[in-house]
Amino acid sequence: MNTYYTIEEKYLQATDKLDYGKTPKALQLLNEIISNEPLFAKAHYQLGKIYYYELEDYQTAGYHFKTCMELEPAFPGNYFHYLNLAVFLNMEKRAAEIANKALKVPGVAAADIYSLLGLLAEKNKKWDEALKAYNNAFETVTTKSTLEKVKEAISRIQQKMVHRQAYQYTLTE
Repeated sequence: MNTYYTIEEKYLQATDKLDYGKTPKALQLLNEIISNEPLFAKAHYQLGKIYYYELEDYQTAGYHFKTCMELEPAFPGNYFHYLNLAVFLNMEKRAAEIANKALKVPGVAAADIYSLLGLLAEKNKKWDEALKAYNNAFETVTTKSTLEKVKEAISRIQQKMVHRQAYQYTLTE
């Protein structure tokens, strides 16, 4: 007997498979969803997460995150992972675009977005920019665990700034 599922039921089945560590089956279900309904944004989101975190296929992950953002710009869950990918790949221009859009979406954790921007600046040794981003994260933080991470990041940047100043040489006459 064949069982027919709606797109939403198949999506829930796929996320259930992911929760139980059955990524290949979830991948199959999500790809079926996309082939039948290419505009189903949350399937693109889940595929992006699988390709980024589990399969390490960054180009495909970026495609799915970008597609999700374009199809459903008000979906807050996508922005953190998409920005995380852009930071990981050190894509400064793309990260700025994603962050600007993310900060306008209700439900997005602004502290997480600012923290990722701080990390990107830190990776590129832009200490002042990193400190500014982490301070913005501090101002918008809403959980104790995130607060501790932000405080640690601010302290780390301040130490790097002091360390940089300790080794600056100047010529005097």
